[in-house]
Formats: sequence, structure tokens, C-alpha cells
Amino acid sequence: MTTKFVHHICIQTNHYEESLKFYRDILGFELIEESPHFHNRYYNSWLKLGEFYIELQTGKVGENLDRVYPNTQGIHHFCLWVDDLVKEVQTIKQWGYDFILKNGEAIYQVENGCLCKLIAPEGTIIELRDNRGI
Repeated sequence: MTTKFVHHICIQTNHYEESLKFYRDILGFELIEESPHFHNRYYNSWLKLGEFYIELQTGKVGENLDRVYPNTQGIHHFCLWVDDLVKEVQTIKQWGYDFILKNGEAIYQVENGCLCKLIAPEGTIIELRDNRGI
């Protein structure tokens, strides 16, 4: 079998600057490339965290993208492992972002660790967890 790994996900947004700030300044992705006016889009950019990439793009010129809903088919969320979940949550809260609460709490216990979820400006659900296992 050939070697395979997840290279990137593509996230589309109507709020490019806000989404870029979220992934870069809040979650720590590095902006690798930003291409304005890319194939009839306002922007198509690449962000990197470790060996994982996000392709962040706007809709095509004049297009207003529909919002993603958590109860639809397809990718529901993506997850980032963090070494200090409490510190990450405190930092993100300082930036003014809200978390999806479970039983009134941002951080909650799962089978073998803790996690939390928040919603990026374009509607993508981001899970942060402190357990590297499944």
C-alpha cells in the first residue's frame, strides 16, 4: 500500500479577514500563501499547523455562501490536539470567542480525556482535545 496522510481541508468563508484572524491568531496556524483574485475568488490562502494545512477561500466574486449547519451530512468538525486545554480555552475566551457548552461547561470529560468545541467565524466547528488517542 502507498503512504497516505491527510494533507488539507478546504474551508470557504464569506468573512475572509475574520476567519483568517481566527485560524492564524487564535488557533496558531501560519499563513503560508495568500493569493488575491484567485480563479474568480477574492482570496485563496494556505495556512499550516505542523504538517496539516487549511485552504481558506472566499466564494467566487458576487457569490454569498450558505452557512454550514451541524446537523447536516458531511464533515461535522475537525479536531486539534493541544497540550494544555485549560490554557487554550482561557486564551480563546480572552479573544471573545464562545464555546459550545455541554451541561453548562466549555470543557467536558469524554472517555479518556477532555475536550471542548467552538465555532469559527464561517461556521466550522473546531474541537480541541487533550488526548492523542481515539
